[in-house]
Amino acid sequence: MTTRASASAVEDAVARAAESARSALSLTAGGDFRTRWRALVAQGLLDEAPRPSADGSGGLGPVTAALATIEGIGLAGAPAGLCYALASQRFGIQFPLRSMLSEQVRRSLGDVASGDVLLCHALTEEGGGSDPLSMSTSAERQEDGGYLLTGMKSFVTAAPIADIGLVFARTSADRTPFALSAFLVDLRVPEVKRSEPFRKTALTEVPMGSLTFGGVRLTPDRLVGHEGSGLALLTATTAWERAMLLSYALGPMRRVLDRTVDWCRSREHFGRRMGSSHLVAARVADMALALHRSRELVYGMAARLDAGERPRQLAADAALTKISVAEDYVMFTKQAAMLGGVRSFVEDSGLCADLISPMAASTYAGPNDLLRVTVARELGLPVEN
Repeated sequence: MTTRASASAVEDAVARAAESARSALSLTAGGDFRTRWRALVAQGLLDEAPRPSADGSGGLGPVTAALATIEGIGLAGAPAGLCYALASQRFGIQFPLRSMLSEQVRRSLGDVASGDVLLCHALTEEGGGSDPLSMSTSAERQEDGGYLLTGMKSFVTAAPIADIGLVFARTSADRTPFALSAFLVDLRVPEVKRSEPFRKTALTEVPMGSLTFGGVRLTPDRLVGHEGSGLALLTATTAWERAMLLSYALGPMRRVLDRTVDWCRSREHFGRRMGSSHLVAARVADMALALHRSRELVYGMAARLDAGERPRQLAADAALTKISVAEDYVMFTKQAAMLGGVRSFVEDSGLCADLISPMAASTYAGPNDLLRVTVARELGLPVEN
């Protein structure tokens, strides 16, 4: 959003996505994740090819166009959990895999772009996810060139409903950068057992669970890249996530700011409008600043990815983006809750504040404290984990 033309094209794309999403969200209110996902697909909102802007400027790359669509869906009223799931699918899995899979393998997965086939990113285990080389899930090479996958992944978004998993497993017992590999695993086979959805308190609209692999036979073409390249792939998907995952917050933040401004303009107490208070005005301005900063950062990362910068080259800036937006999201929501008063904690008040989902942003795609270590290392400090 560095030029007037591109900013106009972005706003046009956001507005069109919001308009298309409103009817789908209204018709599926109370429905499960997959029902709502398919309703959005039916509106063409998950198309991979960006549509030209109404003003004829075009100019939006595929990453920016996808980002504007997710923001528009959130602006239309989609809850944070649904926006998060959309961002996770597009930026955490689909975009990173585009250059890594052959056309034949992409076709074999099914219709991922339409939403008929759901993906999940299966890395984390019960022992933790920040140290991938400590994982115990293994894929043993077989005589026919395939692999036998055993182990368990936990805290996996969409695990209870996903069709295909991008699963990271150990193909070497050594603790080296080449010990891990990544596989595309059909989660509908009998050898895969899914847990019941975890009872979550944040981002509740998309289920989370565990996957147990009880000797899943994988053909050689299920290997992504080559054996031992799992950590490199993980570095790429992680950079994508940190750069773009917080796009899920932008639409809900815009919606909350709009309703907060309306409330402060109309609410009267002590014989004057609430919005005439300097304290109230400062809080609203801080909310607007947090949203502005967050949008500039995320759209800036999208523009760099569209320009062809490699995700691994963006690792430090992606970490900074994720930290900044996550912390602004928490501050933004706290300000809205303070201005809403008791109504912020009453579900049907129209001002109810979701304080938990913003907190989740500080831990998803890597805890902010660990990301600060990543940034410090990039700056040259000899900091350890």
